[in-house]
Amino acid sequence: MKERFDVVIVGGGMVGAALACSLGGSLLKVAVIENSLPQEFSADQPHDLRVSALSIASKNILETVDAWRGITSRRLCPFRRMRVWETAGDTEFCSDDIGHSELGYIVENRVTQLALLDRLRDFDNIELICPATINRISYSAESQNDHSELELADGRLLSAKVLVAADGGQSRVRQAVGLGVTSWDYKQHALVIYIETDYGQQDITWQRFVPSGPQAFLPLTGHYGSIVWYNSPDEVVRLKALPHEELMAELAAAFPDCLGKVKGVLGTASFPLKRQHAQDYVKPGVVLVGDAAHMINPLAGQGVNIGLLDAATLGEVLIEAQKQGQAIDDIVVLKRYEKLRRNENLRMMTVMEVFYRVFSNEILPVKFLRNLGLGLAERLSPAKNKVMRMAMGLDGNLPKLAKGQSIV
Repeated sequence: MKERFDVVIVGGGMVGAALACSLGGSLLKVAVIENSLPQEFSADQPHDLRVSALSIASKNILETVDAWRGITSRRLCPFRRMRVWETAGDTEFCSDDIGHSELGYIVENRVTQLALLDRLRDFDNIELICPATINRISYSAESQNDHSELELADGRLLSAKVLVAADGGQSRVRQAVGLGVTSWDYKQHALVIYIETDYGQQDITWQRFVPSGPQAFLPLTGHYGSIVWYNSPDEVVRLKALPHEELMAELAAAFPDCLGKVKGVLGTASFPLKRQHAQDYVKPGVVLVGDAAHMINPLAGQGVNIGLLDAATLGEVLIEAQKQGQAIDDIVVLKRYEKLRRNENLRMMTVMEVFYRVFSNEILPVKFLRNLGLGLAERLSPAKNKVMRMAMGLDGNLPKLAKGQSIV
């Protein structure tokens, strides 16, 4: 027998689970389909390699849906300062300058996902279907009833008025419904290195630009940190293959003194840099959120933050439509979400693209101008504050959840 849902979210990661929580307690019947649950958290286990710098707007979203306490009860590292420099240019941002206690929080992705999954289980109108494998996705834009039907491997048959793709950059849902993307690869990979240092917990994240690519440091709790080393694909393969002792020597030679003495390399991972943007975010009864809609250069760590803003905005649009008696699958309703998010995401993607291109360029006039720009930014408080507000997710057209306002 077919089970009917108002909203079916494919993907129970950070963005999909956040969307579900935003719809929690509403009159909408929601299903979240996820392939597997993350491993439970233990305070004495090493940090995960996959971490995100959550913005203040993201914290507001998570706090308003009551998932933030699930993060604070596990593990997070707040940071107050952010430093960016190369050669002669240098600027440091501090949350005190705009009256905030923090600029953001470094949180393991699994910790954020676990906190959200814990919270969505509290809602009677949400069903988490996990573990689950989708055998078939059927979609019809012209349907007068539910636009989508999903057949699971266990034989369950689900129908949805609105099908949400929260299943990542290679989204199966996006492909099944025929929404195209524009994408290209950068000629760089990122090597993530989990380290133990002599320094205790720090409150600063920094990024230095050198000819081979950016070098970044993210603080973690205790005497630990996460390094992101951008380089050519071949060099990243070489570095990743080194024994940990040899990789420590490479770090000591290549990274600035402010990194501190590296006592040990505890783990590595790597990924290619890619930019991708969906040509449309919606069709009748279908919506893309998070990486299914956009993949951004990770330089400023904004990928998950703009994904959480997608989730908060879509939740607000759907609940508002339901309250006003409008069909939530109507393309006019779903276009409201697209209008609110596509241009905002494109703006952030463009800023990151310009930043990447300018700081990856070794032409002397460009080097001079970017050093001049960093020097001026250090001296111009309004410009610095604008950059900080943008990085914190406090600039632009924000959904209610990002402002700490309930939508249910």
